[in-house]
This record gives sequence, structure tokens and C-alpha cells, in this order.
Amino acid sequence: MEKILVSIVEDIPEIREGLRFMINQTRDFSCRDIYDNAGDAYKGLLNNPPQLAIMDISLPDGTGLDCIRKLRAAGSAILFMVFTIYEDSDQVFEALAAGANGYLLKNATPEKITEALKDLYDGGSPMSASIARKVVNSFRASDEQNKLSAREAEVLNLLAKGFLYKEIAAQLFVSTGTIRQHIHHIYEKLHVQNRTEAINRVFGKRG
Repeated sequence: MEKILVSIVEDIPEIREGLRFMINQTRDFSCRDIYDNAGDAYKGLLNNPPQLAIMDISLPDGTGLDCIRKLRAAGSAILFMVFTIYEDSDQVFEALAAGANGYLLKNATPEKITEALKDLYDGGSPMSASIARKVVNSFRASDEQNKLSAREAEVLNLLAKGFLYKEIAAQLFVSTGTIRQHIHHIYEKLHVQNRTEAINRVFGKRG
């Protein structure tokens, strides 16, 4: 069976060579090319495209996400697996918006990496478990916040940061009674009984 070609874009030599060795040890994959910067990666992936590419975000001359955006704009059909230390929700959504197909953290085991590559090739969108939870929580937060007015969302955000009612009132130039009224409406809309439940419902926080 013809092997699936994978290219690697990673600036840390040990990680890059480790990935190449791991891929070449598998039955299904073969490493086509390796790149240590975004400029060479763009030209190489455009002219000699593999089926899959493992893409680091932080590169010496730019970001892997910018490289993905440029390749997508040029019509590239490569399936991109972002491989990074960054696990905040903003980076995840930026990667997906740029055209990434999967998102894996660098602490993934070799088994998880090869499993994710197979999933990616088969049409899946593999993610590290912690990343998937963050994505779910972000969508849940967005859905819950849509139930609130802009002012109610602002009040809840300040509550989540630990502000007292009187501090929120002073910051928003309203009375403490008005803040209590907003909070009453927030609880009603979110079907919760207290501040902790409201914050957890919208922001996915505990305690």
C-alpha cells in the first residue's frame, strides 16, 4: 500500500527529528519534507504538497497559522495538524479559522500523534482532550451569554473577576440596587440560584 505523505514544520530540531523518526517507523505514513521556518514551508508545501502537514505555531520568521492562511488562499488542499504548546481557546479558534483541520498539544504521546494523523486523513478533526473541552466550554459560554443583555454580560464578567456589588456599581456609574436588579435578571435567564452557578454556567469555572 502506498504510504501517506506527511511534511513537518517545526523549528526545534529535537522535536522535528523525533516526529520524522516516529512517522517513518509507522506502517501507514512516510515523512516527505521537513521545514524549520514559515518561508521555506510555504514554498515547499505549495510546490511539493503532501497529504498531511504537522504545523508548529511559533516559528522564527512568522507563525504557522499565517503560513496555513497563505496556503489556503493559494488553493492548498493539505490537511493541517497544528502541533503546539499553546492551549488557550483564542489560539485554537484562530487556528481553525486559518484553515487547520486538527489541533494537538506537544505533550501528546507518539501513539496519540499517529492515531490523530490517521483520524485526520480519514476526514476527522482530531484534538487533544483538554483542547476539545476548551472548545466545548467556549461554545457553551457563547450560547449562554447570548441570553444576557450587554449590560448583564458586563455585570457578570465583573462578578467573575471578583468585584463586589458596590464596586461594580461604582465602575458602571449606577446604584447598588440597579446592580442587584441586573443580577436577579441574570439568575432568572440562566436558571441558576447564585453567583457561583452563574459564573460556571457562562465561563465554565468552578467554585
